[in-house]
Amino acid sequence: MIFVSLAVLLAVVVSNFVKVSYYSITPGQAESVAPLVQVKGLGTDAHRDRIMLTDVYLNPLTAFSWLTTQFDSHAQIIPAQDLLSPGSTELQLLNQGYIDMSNSKNFARLSALRALGWKVPVTTTGALVYDVGANTPAARAGLSIGDRIVAVNGVTVSSVCDLIGLTHSDPVGTKISLKVNPATISATGTISYSKISTKTVTTTRPPANEGPSSCANVTTAAKSFIGVQLQDVISFPLARTISIATPSIGGPSAGLAMTLAIMDRLSAGSLTGHRSIAATGTIDAFGNVGDVGGVAQKTVAVEDAGATIFIVPKGEVNDARSMANSSLRIIGVTTLRQVLRELRRLGGQAPVPYTKPYLLRATT
Repeated sequence: MIFVSLAVLLAVVVSNFVKVSYYSITPGQAESVAPLVQVKGLGTDAHRDRIMLTDVYLNPLTAFSWLTTQFDSHAQIIPAQDLLSPGSTELQLLNQGYIDMSNSKNFARLSALRALGWKVPVTTTGALVYDVGANTPAARAGLSIGDRIVAVNGVTVSSVCDLIGLTHSDPVGTKISLKVNPATISATGTISYSKISTKTVTTTRPPANEGPSSCANVTTAAKSFIGVQLQDVISFPLARTISIATPSIGGPSAGLAMTLAIMDRLSAGSLTGHRSIAATGTIDAFGNVGDVGGVAQKTVAVEDAGATIFIVPKGEVNDARSMANSSLRIIGVTTLRQVLRELRRLGGQAPVPYTKPYLLRATT
């Protein structure tokens, strides 16, 4: 009996260290955005409505934790392949989450300012590396997630399509000189940049599943391949006027909550009618609200935090309602304009900016 017990104990200990190809999503926390927002140079309201962002915990599973998670009604198990591209690491996934959060903050600032009446011009100032394929020319050249590519073979690039237009016709084996603003991403998600350096990438044959470019300036298939996924780097006036501290929080799903909190801070009155609300959903430059993950688990966190209203993307209302109790009202939306209309119906006030919007000039 002792030997059997020891064998069982050993099996449990071993299974707790053996990783499986699954992750769990479990309820995180809901917290007020207002204390995270700092504004310089614009008029702000002293009152702060309680507008909460909410997150989830994403954890890689071991054989043992996979088994125990089966009995957690608040947990969702997802295959690793749904999160990680082939050859990617957990660190790359984490850093992509921090890039998503950085982009989300930019779009929250932009959409909030525009909703308050500012005419905000946007420029693109380079191509940001969002993913680097394993064993690709880009990986061998030392490109990393977050790096900004600003020139190709001495020619300045201001967008992803600029870069693709300059390289898509290069034959296999071409050496491409890239001017790169290297990124460093801290363990808590702070992104910093060092001085521009040069990296040389030697192209290879495109993979068989490589799709066509969506760029209007590129009408033929690429002849070679460097192995990066890119995003435009955007810039706009007043971006640095509003800062949002989100240590150790990744992903784009706080975009809507941050947008509402910024608007509330920059305008008179109560945006929420003094209700305690939470929101989840991506936001883009035009105020469109997009789907996110883990809405059911976020609903649990929102209820624990005492919110009475939870605003979610329209397509995920059923996920939220599957976990909500009768005291939590779920509102599904597709745009920021719709959110503001719903809040007014609940007693909120139309936002009136403290600083009258004035002419903004494009940044370079």
